[in-house]
Amino acid sequence: MKKNDMILIISILLLAGAFLVGYRRYQIMNTGDNARVTVTVAGEAYGEYSISEDRTEKILLPDGNYNILEIKDGYVSVSEASCRDKICVNHAHIHYSGEEIVCLPNKVIIGIINGEESDIDGFAGQ
Repeated sequence: MKKNDMILIISILLLAGAFLVGYRRYQIMNTGDNARVTVTVAGEAYGEYSISEDRTEKILLPDGNYNILEIKDGYVSVSEASCRDKICVNHAHIHYSGEEIVCLPNKVIIGIINGEESDIDGFAGQ
């Protein structure tokens, strides 16, 4: 590989990295302070948190079970749960309006309201 080839490859990688960082900051800035994370337990409102503020919240249930909600860099996930199946923990992080993480065994629903709208209108599977 010649010196100019290496310079070209490094330049393209740096440019791509700068683009990704810029796009991520654009997403965070466009979400605004209105985006909220809502938590309901067994159909009852449990709490509401800003998506722009990083935090970890332990959702304690009356029967001793729990879910740990993590909000970081505008994304929401469940980092730990007392349920057996751990589907909520393995769920991808969310940040678009209308997205939800559901823990059926614990009856916990975590959703986003007033957030960024997804670019995808729907899904057409095979």
